[in-house]
Amino acid sequence: MDKLPPKSRYWDDWTKDEPWRIFRIMSEFVESFESMNVEEPLITVFGSARTKENEPAYEDARKLGRLLAEHGYGVITGGGPGIMEAVNRGAVEGNGISVGLNIRLPMEQKPNGYQSLSLDFRYFFIRKVCFLKYAQGVVVYPGGFGTMDEMFEVITLVQTDKINRIPIAVVGGEFWQPLWDWLRGTVLGEKMISEPDFELFRLCKDSDEALKFILDAHRYGMPSTIK
Repeated sequence: MDKLPPKSRYWDDWTKDEPWRIFRIMSEFVESFESMNVEEPLITVFGSARTKENEPAYEDARKLGRLLAEHGYGVITGGGPGIMEAVNRGAVEGNGISVGLNIRLPMEQKPNGYQSLSLDFRYFFIRKVCFLKYAQGVVVYPGGFGTMDEMFEVITLVQTDKINRIPIAVVGGEFWQPLWDWLRGTVLGEKMISEPDFELFRLCKDSDEALKFILDAHRYGMPSTIK
């Protein structure tokens, strides 16, 4: 049996310094919790950083931000370009609270200029906590790996009762339809999920449908078929 290589000096230095990271994590939690303690109900919106200003999804997300502000909601986004910028921009235009949770990334993430409250994060997991800790609903626009990661995480947290049941509106039917078909055909067919799980989120055509879904959920409650 081959022997394991000896531990390097780097390993010793790393294990000595690593516990101090806890304080950096703690300070990031404390700062974000204090800053985000606002009176207005907040809606978190996820979506691609690559969506351009002249694309329909950008204009619809901008409209959503404005509509939410006009109905007394603030918005939370990742603070970057694309869909995030559009939602923050619409919220500012509607005189609402516009929160951006910025993250340090090697590409794509540049803070947009439409944030009334801007926070910077080093750690993804702390940022994810803040996306949902104060959210009274979630809207998901078309996006890539990051958007899908965020969407499935919030669905899973609701499914497992780790957070309160909130409306989750998935906007952009044509984009999401193949995924919906795969979930219904393959994943449900293999009994990896159950039929009631499809009540955890709602496919919506556009911002108007998403807003109506959120308002109805807050006025009348979520469908009770899950419990």
